[in-house]
Amino acid sequence: MSEGWKISVTNQKGGVGKTTTAVNLAACLAAADRRVLLVDLDPQANATSSFARLPEEGRPDIYNVLVDEAPMAGIITSSAVNGLDIAPASKQLAGAEVELVNMLARELRLKTALESIRARYDYIIFDCPPALGLLTINALAAADSVLIPVQTEYFALEGVGRLIDTIARVRKSLNPQLEVEGVVLTMADMRTNLSKQVTEEIASYFGDKLFKTIITRNIRLSEAPSHGQSIIEYDIGSKGSEAYLEFAAELLQRHEGRNIKES
Repeated sequence: MSEGWKISVTNQKGGVGKTTTAVNLAACLAAADRRVLLVDLDPQANATSSFARLPEEGRPDIYNVLVDEAPMAGIITSSAVNGLDIAPASKQLAGAEVELVNMLARELRLKTALESIRARYDYIIFDCPPALGLLTINALAAADSVLIPVQTEYFALEGVGRLIDTIARVRKSLNPQLEVEGVVLTMADMRTNLSKQVTEEIASYFGDKLFKTIITRNIRLSEAPSHGQSIIEYDIGSKGSEAYLEFAAELLQRHEGRNIKES
């Protein structure tokens, strides 16, 4: 793994635990002594508020980086989790989709902005909006890999095919090295036959790209953002915390295994 491995947490389908996964994966990687930057690319700014780090009015954020070419280093702020920094968003990011349309190299502005700070981090995590617009395309163009959270429900694969097609187009025209990091099942209730059937279907579709760790439904995961905390800060002993710590460990094991093979 090169310095600053960039993972885009992406699924254009809303309500699949995307921000929850980005926030808690970032926190758990930091807890594993990795240097992590979480980049909030969603105009809802939920990843930012999950760490109680909403920018003060007038202070630059990721919108200014993308639209005004403000330096990334100028917006980064630390979190209460040791080793985890945040590039925050605010609601003004909603205007970026329109403002970027006529800009030069509009799909590559995030990639360019990250070059100056990439070496500071082991992992850079992008929390993308639930859409395949220019913000998500910027993340895919900048990323090394794509992590796809999928909820274990009837329409789980709805739209995933379109995302895979988008990844292929980005790989062809903007980012030849982009790969699929994997698929993580979220908000699962493995007591139901439906969840088991969906899990089998996704496993047959994605094969070894499906992570073994399954994130089950957990009330503590839902509560943590309202306290401005990741799950490991809010309740380290909860099932949600255990699941994301296990997931981070599985991701690290995959990367370390790949590094051994490549060396």
